Amino acid sequence: MSPHYIINGLRCNDHTFNVPLDHQLPNGQQLNIYVREVASQAGFEQQLPYLVYFQGGPGFGAIRPSGLDGWIKAASANYRVLLLDQRGTANSSPVTAQTLAWMSSEQQAEYLSQFRADNIVRDAELIRQLLIGEEKWSIIGQSFGGFCVLRYLSSAPQGLAQAFITGGIPSLTRSADEVYQATFPRVKSKNELFFAQFPKAQAKAKAIADHLLVHQEILPNGTVLTVEQFQLLGIHLGMTGGQQELYFMMEQAFANVDGANVLSYVFKHQMMVMLDYDTNPIFAFLHESIYCQQFASNWAAQRVRSNEFSAIFDYVGGDQPFYFSGEMVFDWMFEQFANLMPLHGAAQCLATKDDWPMLYDLEVLKNNKVPTAAAIYFDDMYVDINYSLETVAQIANFKTWVSSDYDHNGIRVDGALIFNKLHRLLNP
Repeated sequence: MSPHYIINGLRCNDHTFNVPLDHQLPNGQQLNIYVREVASQAGFEQQLPYLVYFQGGPGFGAIRPSGLDGWIKAASANYRVLLLDQRGTANSSPVTAQTLAWMSSEQQAEYLSQFRADNIVRDAELIRQLLIGEEKWSIIGQSFGGFCVLRYLSSAPQGLAQAFITGGIPSLTRSADEVYQATFPRVKSKNELFFAQFPKAQAKAKAIADHLLVHQEILPNGTVLTVEQFQLLGIHLGMTGGQQELYFMMEQAFANVDGANVLSYVFKHQMMVMLDYDTNPIFAFLHESIYCQQFASNWAAQRVRSNEFSAIFDYVGGDQPFYFSGEMVFDWMFEQFANLMPLHGAAQCLATKDDWPMLYDLEVLKNNKVPTAAAIYFDDMYVDINYSLETVAQIANFKTWVSSDYDHNGIRVDGALIFNKLHRLLNP
């Protein structure tokens, strides 16, 4: 165990574990998995049981703590928390265009096919055995982390004492097409709320989009900015705080240069930072495959948008209202984002892959014995509440708290309240 360090009252230890890329080949290629252990000083001294945090995504490292606050402070009353950087993210054998550059497209696709929830859970189970042997631990998953929790309940419930989910209960059986058919209307509704909240926002968004239809604008990283990329900022409409961040960004969109309006450097730099597909490509690669079980996604979001929602989201200017898109991933992103372009072939291989393993064992979940509690957000833009409730009905020993007070990122906004609410559901 490495020397500990303190961040605003939070004691931290770093751990690194070696795991197989393919758990069916334990002696094959290995990955490094990084875990940050955090707790109060008292929690370390008392050797409280572990609670493992599964980050949202896919393709993003675990949260970097700012101190003993938020949901971590609430959890520290009963646990030492393990912040797991899932394979391919942050400090865990990170996947980027840079690290994949030496592989062919087919090799990239084969490699990336090992980075879904099933292997993330296999990593966690191996780490549990290395760290505490046969002792059980508890788990919590936010967003995509909830997918990992359900996979854990399906494949290795013997390792779990309790499980918690916030904002991430997927359908156990539905296709990616069905998911996007349900969530595109939610994105439209979030747009309408945004434009109602900020009366000038529609005109500002149209001005930017109309400008991009006829002018070439280059982001600081060399990417040509398009209307479609600008629409991707709609991913932030599903987050508390994201609405005002987007509006304030648009307020500074234009600069007057020698009598002509051009997009300002400030705006273009913010665009580059807020769209992190270049730096976190796993999200673009695997976002649709997290729903795939023995079927291919075949660019489901693109097909559903084109077939059912093109009149709303395909902006051509004129009197047409402007709508931002959501968290969906589209084929053209691998043709436009600088660090995704070299990976287009691999993305196409993954989109057409039709032999993805099953993620959930319905029979095991039907007879689940691990006490589980979940927060479901009624107005969640990313996760359809009807599918979430459909899933809950198929799992035993499962308690829910449904709230209309939070968006998808509720745990960041009011984490202590949410964690305590879920913990009391299982530990009254």
